[in-house]
This record gives sequence, structure tokens and C-alpha cells, in this order.
Amino acid sequence: MITGRVVDSALVLGPLIHEFGWTPDAHDLLAAGTLAGHLLECGTQVSGGTFTDWRTVPAWNRIGYPIAECRADGTFVVTKAAGTGGLVSRGTVAEQLVYEVGDPQAYFVPDVSCDFSAVQLEEIGPDRVRVSGVRGRPSTASYKVCTIHRHSWRVSALQPIVGLEAAAKAERQAAALIERSRRLLAQAGLGDWSRTHVEVLGTEGTLGARARHRDAREVLLRIVLEHADRRAAEIFTREQHSSIVSMSPGTAIGLGNPVVPVQALFSFLVDKATVEAAVTIDGQRHAVSVPAGGGFDVARIERAPLPVPPPEAGALVEVPLVGLAWARSGDKGNLFNVGVIARRAEFLPWIAAALKPAAVAAWYRHDTDDGAPPRVERHALPGLHALNLVVHEALGGGITSSPRLDSVAKGKAQQLLCFPIPVPAALAALVDPGLLDFDSARPYEGQP
Repeated sequence: MITGRVVDSALVLGPLIHEFGWTPDAHDLLAAGTLAGHLLECGTQVSGGTFTDWRTVPAWNRIGYPIAECRADGTFVVTKAAGTGGLVSRGTVAEQLVYEVGDPQAYFVPDVSCDFSAVQLEEIGPDRVRVSGVRGRPSTASYKVCTIHRHSWRVSALQPIVGLEAAAKAERQAAALIERSRRLLAQAGLGDWSRTHVEVLGTEGTLGARARHRDAREVLLRIVLEHADRRAAEIFTREQHSSIVSMSPGTAIGLGNPVVPVQALFSFLVDKATVEAAVTIDGQRHAVSVPAGGGFDVARIERAPLPVPPPEAGALVEVPLVGLAWARSGDKGNLFNVGVIARRAEFLPWIAAALKPAAVAAWYRHDTDDGAPPRVERHALPGLHALNLVVHEALGGGITSSPRLDSVAKGKAQQLLCFPIPVPAALAALVDPGLLDFDSARPYEGQP
């Protein structure tokens, strides 16, 4: 299917245009309707799902689907049905607002270029958050074209390894299985693997140099291999079973190793004026008039300033980011974003001072293919007292082709929440003590 409109938020914007009669040049209103759609498009994520403060969200087992009560002036209230589980708060709505957003002052959809930097969130009652302050500009003159092509074949193995030195045994077992399979591929005239990837789950491998649990006595060995020829993947499917009886002690039966095609994504822009939209019904082609205007230029944006800490703050103490902020992360192709929302406005200058692009790049350098610090963009959202961090070339190719466990970057914000932020002692005293120490696991004793 080739189409000029593939955007989740249009499912909300379309009915609002119909109901309120918004015109194509009502950019602020179109942007507001787009934001309403953006907040609703991931369902219960805006009503408490995947929230940083997950312990405060009631009744996951019956979490309520979100509702947007929209007005003709572009303002709306996010809520949920009475009597359902979940939570609608400034934090849950802000997290969903920054989710999977690149430049918050240039969020592009087919109808409008949205600016979310000045959005205001107001808690006007239990599970009721009023949203206002969205701005819009003309759409771009280009369509985004996403193409998918068959890249290779992938096989994966997931092997439980139990007992003493489990991580070291897993690493040796992975190396042995890959080398064994390479020898068999050479004998079959198939050539080497195009990609090999190993993760030892249970050792905090996704945290890079900050991992603390290398002494785990129960791990899952995950091996992912790719090859242009399906026969190579099928050879490994058979041979990996040999490890159960001939390699590491404590290896249990694997949890499956399917052979699947790897689909790679490639995106580019095309001038709207060069594309003719049409619909074919019963073999008859009907041209459709679609506005091809626009031409919004990102260079014209007046950038929102980043706050700076006040001078003479006195002695500083380190607080983990989770004590000062909520955060949400998500993927966009081969990059991910982390939206960081200050719990209190006065925390934001200190968060911004610590989360400089170079510091964030160093934090995520283990996520690049070559271990080099990735390119990081940083954007301000003053209305939310928030930052948006965009980390480039850091997902191993993106969701359709990445071999990584977290190919959709859902855990990247969770990793950043451990980042130490120096703040004045007076501000540190405002932090919830329960958010300061996660060295010991706390059981959850609430409702499902």
C-alpha cells in the first residue's frame, strides 16, 4: 500500500476537523487536534501504563482507556472512565507527550507542523488534566516515504544457564557455538555470518560499563546470527542444541530458536508536487485532489531557551535523576529519544546542567555499533519543564532489523534515571526519600 497519510493521530484529528469545521490554514487548531491524537494513540500509556512512578498507579488489571474531551478552541481534557484503574496526572500525560518525539518544535504530520514546546498541563481534578498552548505552522512540502526490503535471515537462541559463574560460562558457550557454526558454514560453502550478536541477560548487559551484577547465578544466553542464505540459519538451529550436553554445566533446554526474515527500513523525502494521489475502485482509477503546498522551514524556528542554575547555589549533593524527574523513551528508526520531565520546575536548571549532550552521549556509548559516543540533540520544552534528548544511530539498525533485546528503546529512559544530578542540598531535601535508594529490591505488595 502506498499512501500519503500514515499517522496514528489522524484518527483523532479527522473527526475533530469534521465536528468543528477547522480549516486547512487553522494551524494552531490542527496542531492541537494532532496532540490529542498523539496522547491517545498509545492507549493506556497516557492513563498510567509504563509510568515512571509505576507503584502509584492503581489496578493495572483493569486500567482505563483514555478519553479526550475536546473543544473547538483546541483545548482538551485528558481523562478516563470513572471506576477504572490507572492514573491520569501531569506526569502520565507529560510522559506520553514526549514519547517518540524528535524535535518538539517541529513535529511533522501531513496536515501541520506542530510545536509542543509551550504546552501547558493543568490538573483540574482527579484523573483530569487540561491541555493547552499547542502551536502550529504550515506543513512541509515533502512526503516521508518508508520502504521495507528483505535484508537477510536471522536465527536466535535463548539458553538458560544456571549455577556458579553463570555469566562466564554463557560467554564461553556463545563463542564456542558461533565458532562451531562458522566451521560448518565454511564446509557447506556458505560463507561467514553477516552479523553476530550476543547478550547475557541477567548481568545488566544493556547498561554497558555501569553493569553491577556480573556474579549472577542464573542467566539467559541470547545469541542472534544473520546470513543472506536461509540454509545457514537452519544449520545453527540444529547445532545450538549440542551445547546442552557438551558445553556449559547448568545449561537447560533452550526457549526456541526460530528462523525469520530480517526486514530493513529505509526512509527518504519526496516533493509533494511530484506525487499524484489516486484511489482505484473496481478497476477504475480516480484522481484525488490533495493540497501540495507547505514548505515550512525548520531554520525559521525561534528556539526555546534552556534554563541555567542560579549562581552561588552553595554545596551540591548528587541525586539520581529519578528523584528529580519522570522519563519516557521510544524508538524512531535507528535513533531513540528520552523525554525528561522535571517533577518540580526548580529542578529543571540542574537537570539541564548535568544532561549536556556530551554527558548523555557518554552514557549511551555502549549502544552504538562501534562503541563511539552517539550524536545527541537536546531540545527544551519550557511549558512542561522538560528536555527531550534525541540519540542518533544507537539502535542497531532500528526495530525491523535490530538484533538487540530492547530494539524499541523502551528501557533507555529507565537507564538514564540512574544518572547522578548535582543539586543544592535544599533542593535535595525536597526529593521523595523513596526515590533515592534502589540498591536493594523492594517487593510490590499492592493490588494487581
